[in-house]
Amino acid sequence: MNNKSLTLPAEGSPSSPGGARFVRRFRRFFRECWDSRLSYLFLAPFLIAFCGFILIPVLMALLLSVTSFNGFSFPAFIGVHNFIALLTQDIVFMKHTLPNTFKFALIVGPGGYALSFVFAWLIHQLPRNIRDYFTLALYAPSMAGGVALSVIWIATFSGDRVGYLNNILLKLGLIETSQLWLQDPKYLMNIMIIVTLWTSMGVGFLAMLGGLQTVNTELYEAGRIDGIKNVLQEAYYITIPSMKPQMLFSAVMAIVGTLKAGAISTQLTGLAITPSYSGHLMTNHIDDYAFLRYEWGYASAVSVVLLVISYLVMRFCYRLFAAKEGE
Repeated sequence: MNNKSLTLPAEGSPSSPGGARFVRRFRRFFRECWDSRLSYLFLAPFLIAFCGFILIPVLMALLLSVTSFNGFSFPAFIGVHNFIALLTQDIVFMKHTLPNTFKFALIVGPGGYALSFVFAWLIHQLPRNIRDYFTLALYAPSMAGGVALSVIWIATFSGDRVGYLNNILLKLGLIETSQLWLQDPKYLMNIMIIVTLWTSMGVGFLAMLGGLQTVNTELYEAGRIDGIKNVLQEAYYITIPSMKPQMLFSAVMAIVGTLKAGAISTQLTGLAITPSYSGHLMTNHIDDYAFLRYEWGYASAVSVVLLVISYLVMRFCYRLFAAKEGE
């Protein structure tokens, strides 16, 4: 009797159960893609743009975040040193950037989101023939953007006597000398919040307004029969649950718009670094290390942290507004 050693197939090889399962899944996936090739052909422009401008930059940021790279020499792998330095050695990030970002996001994000819903709901109550004018009036600031910042708000908060706010307060006798509103660390963050709220009626506002128009009016009649007595109860029990997809979309847009806000401080002050870091947000910190100090590896690490924070907040919004079972 010959004693021959039996060799088992290696895990992951085509002859192993796991490898055979992977091959079958890959073939099934390829077959399904080929069967739907016409659909993928129409999706190709979006997929190419998504990969080129979203997926590849995110992957490059992840790769650069574990390197030391100045933009000229070849990146040197340093592991998680950038993240450790960010949390333990970067005093500006821990003392100014992170608190400023959370303060700005907690006020502007929910505040702008709530204002978008309230104004969309109020406009929806108006007659149809004047509804479009109010919609345009509220949406226009978000389209103006940087032009409005440079023309209106800089002139409003100008530090001389000609500035609109200084001029009014001096005439009323509320102040004796002109205030440097945009250069004073005490006022800069509050001004940034006010200006951002003013421009927060963007795509999310339009989505909410469109969602209000899709609510079935028969639900309101049924609600009155069930005991709903006023419009606030209608909004809470009928309107908001009926437009959860639009609420979710608006929440995601508010999060993205709030966390990526950083150019506003530069546009208002004209400085890359605001006085005493009073308006220094995470995007300003990224720009500081990427384009002023040329420490692109460290800047990529900060951008990865910002990406993780954005993802966690969006997951919370998905849990909050996702349709429950049976809805």
